[in-house]
Amino acid sequence: MRFFKSLNNKTIFGGIQVYRKNKSLKTGSFYFGIPKWIGSTIRVERPMSFHNDLALDFEKTVNEITSFIRRVLNEANASGVVIGLSGGVDSSLTAALCVRALGAERVLGVLMPTSFTPKEDIKDAYELAEMFKIKTIRVDIDGILESFLKSAGIPKDDPKMKMPLANLRARIRMMILYFYANAYNMLVAGTSDLSELLIGFFTKYGDGAADFLPIAHLYKTQVRNLAKYLGIPERIAFKPSSPQLYPGHRLLDEVPIDYDKLDPVLVGLFKYELPPEEVSRKTGVPLEIVKDIMSRYEKTMHKRELPPRITHQLSGRINSDKTVR
Repeated sequence: MRFFKSLNNKTIFGGIQVYRKNKSLKTGSFYFGIPKWIGSTIRVERPMSFHNDLALDFEKTVNEITSFIRRVLNEANASGVVIGLSGGVDSSLTAALCVRALGAERVLGVLMPTSFTPKEDIKDAYELAEMFKIKTIRVDIDGILESFLKSAGIPKDDPKMKMPLANLRARIRMMILYFYANAYNMLVAGTSDLSELLIGFFTKYGDGAADFLPIAHLYKTQVRNLAKYLGIPERIAFKPSSPQLYPGHRLLDEVPIDYDKLDPVLVGLFKYELPPEEVSRKTGVPLEIVKDIMSRYEKTMHKRELPPRITHQLSGRINSDKTVR
C-alpha cells in the first residue's frame, strides 16, 4: 500500500500498484495476489487542520462500497462472503455493508473466540448477526492452538512465545475463514481499515489476509461514524480497540495514541505528505510520537507488499499496472 503522486498534482491511493523510491509510478509491474480495495483520488493541498478530511458523505460512501462488493463478487462468480465476527466495529461495519450489498443470505459470520475473549464481545457479535439476519458459525480456537503446541513441543508459558502465539491465533482464524470460503464458494471479506493498514496493526497472513478489503480506504474515525450511521449500536461503534490476541490485549499496548489522535496524524503524513514537524504543529501530537508513527509505517512495509521476487520472466499481461477503482 502506498500513495502515488501523479503529474496532475493528485495523489492516488491504490492497493495493487507498485512504486519506486522516488514515488513516481512504476510502469510494467503488477502486484498480483493482493486483495482488492477501493481506491480514491484526493488533491494534495496543505490544510490548516485535518478535521474536514475525516468527514464523510455517508450515503455516497455506502453506495460506493456496496457497488464495489457486488462487483468483486460478480467478477469472482462467488456465492457469498465469509466474515470473521469479533464484536468490534470493523467486522460489524463490514458485515453490515456486505448485507446491504448482497443480502443476508449470502453472508456468513464466523465467531472464533478464545477462553479469554470478553463475553461482551461474543454477545455483541451475536447481536450484530441477529440484527442483520446473518447466519453464524462458532469455532472455539483454543483446542486448535493447544494441539499445535503439543505437536510442536512448545511450552505455552514461555514469555518469548507471547507474540508468536498472539499472531498464531490470528492465523488460525484466517485458516478457518478460508476453510469455509473454500467449502461454500465464498470470498473472505477483510475487515482492516486504513488506520490499521498504515501502521501495520494487523497480523501478516492473519487478519491481514483476505480476498477483498471493503473498508481499507476508511480511517478508524470514519469507520466508527459510518457504523453509527448504519444503525450499529454505539457501544460497538465506539468500543475501544482491543484485538484480544492475548489476555487483556489493547491497541494502546502497542501504539502510543488512540485513533482520535492517530487519524489526523496519518492524514497529515500520508495524504498530504507533510514532514513530521509540521504534522506535530497542526495536530498538537508530540513530535516524537509523530516520528514513531512514521517509523511504524516504514518498518511494516513488508506487511503491505508481496515478498521480494525476481520478475523478469513475467509476461507483459501480468507485468502491467492495475488499480481497482
